Amino acid sequence: MMMAIAMKRAATAATRAISSANSVLKPANIKSIQFLLQASSGKKKIVGVFYKAHEYAEMNPNFVGCAENALGIRNWLESQGHEYIVTDDKEGLDCELEKHIPDLHVLITTPFHPAYVTAERIKKAKNLQLLLTAGIGSDHVDLKAAAAAGLTVAEVTGSNTVSVAEDELMRILILVRNFLPGHHQVISGDWNVAGIAHRAYDLQGKTVGTVGCGRIGRLLLQRLKPFGCNLLYHDRIKMEPELENEIGAEYEEDLDKMLPKCDIIVVNTPLTEKTKGMFDKERIGKLKKGVLIVNNARGAIMDTQAVVDGCNSGHIGGYSGDVWYPQPAPKDHPWRYMPNQAMTPHISGTTIDAQLRYAAGVKDMLENYFKGEEFPPQHYIVKEGELAPQYR
Repeated sequence: MMMAIAMKRAATAATRAISSANSVLKPANIKSIQFLLQASSGKKKIVGVFYKAHEYAEMNPNFVGCAENALGIRNWLESQGHEYIVTDDKEGLDCELEKHIPDLHVLITTPFHPAYVTAERIKKAKNLQLLLTAGIGSDHVDLKAAAAAGLTVAEVTGSNTVSVAEDELMRILILVRNFLPGHHQVISGDWNVAGIAHRAYDLQGKTVGTVGCGRIGRLLLQRLKPFGCNLLYHDRIKMEPELENEIGAEYEEDLDKMLPKCDIIVVNTPLTEKTKGMFDKERIGKLKKGVLIVNNARGAIMDTQAVVDGCNSGHIGGYSGDVWYPQPAPKDHPWRYMPNQAMTPHISGTTIDAQLRYAAGVKDMLENYFKGEEFPPQHYIVKEGELAPQYR
């Protein structure tokens, strides 16, 4: 108790000293130092928003990403005197999350069951200091509002890149080989080889282009190389020549020149103001007839109705992904019912292996936060009022 009081007094004194030095320090740096001082003092209220696992929660001791198991950090947090509230109820003014917005210090959520952190919620959150994403992708946060409020936003960069890249490769093969109709035949008691074979192809020799080529995109291209594909990529940053040659991928600076060349398009770009709705009716209309699209990035990168129309007309030969907007997807979401789709709930980055990695990453960052220490630089999405380059 005495230590907590002493730390609080020290933090207050240091904050006053910083405030008096405004002429020397930039406002963003002052906010950063204040954040570190405040973070290191006193009991914190931490709220986690995760999907419910119900009867599955106890089936695997490593299933830590669900609400019931709460990243496996409850005992650790509570042993240090912190309050840890966990819920899956995140929508509407009467939801459980909303009750805790005014006095929480830290909010942890996942891309798989995202708590949408709007500017309105940020205004209500008077004590909020830190927003953590258990996984990769922080577009569920109004990042500009978070930056303006002096909040820190961070995620566990790299925690599920392998998981997502493997899932993308699986989806490519499912679409190329027209796998799902055959699986459905088995379940329904049918046997119609022609109904599958008339649009089943080899992956070898096909042109595959990734829109965005960060950690996930590069892993995907590396895994595609043995299949003998023609590999293209578009990104704001060109690969190092050595890596590009090793993978055998060709850089396309102009996205709209790359896309019509592709038999298969994989979306690997973050959701930003620039990429929201980037695959609209006009752009989809310029793609190859029968193109296959895999999107494990974010649902809102696609124009929802344009994808439905493309699948209905056959211009899109197949669409697969695990991302929707909003999430969870409502029962009447049109992607559930369009033809030639291989959609799933948002699962690609929440394998058991990925859960263990992002749970460990969240714990490490919380530990740094309690000590008033910096995070690994690659984890920051908003820091000192600045957005990470991929979100600008």
